Amino acid sequence: MSEDKGRIPEFSSYEEMADFWDTHSLADYWDQTEPAEFEIDPNARRRYLVAVDRELLARAQRMALARGLSTESLVNLLLEQRLTQLEATV
Repeated sequence: MSEDKGRIPEFSSYEEMADFWDTHSLADYWDQTEPAEFEIDPNARRRYLVAVDRELLARAQRMALARGLSTESLVNLLLEQRLTQLEATV
């Protein structure tokens, strides 16, 4: 059994949350979790065909694998972060 590392902190951003979980194991905090009920709407997300440079895709796939994410999740996260940055400068 893993040793308790303390309480799960409050996060002010998804990036802060991601940084925390990149360096911590959920197994150390399992006793602080609770069941969640939710429904998934199959129409909530749509897929779009977008041409991506082969090397850029390979880099995204390697980075996603290293972080334990799907390539789709990583690409969506990166796109969201960059668009937010760009919108802040308009």
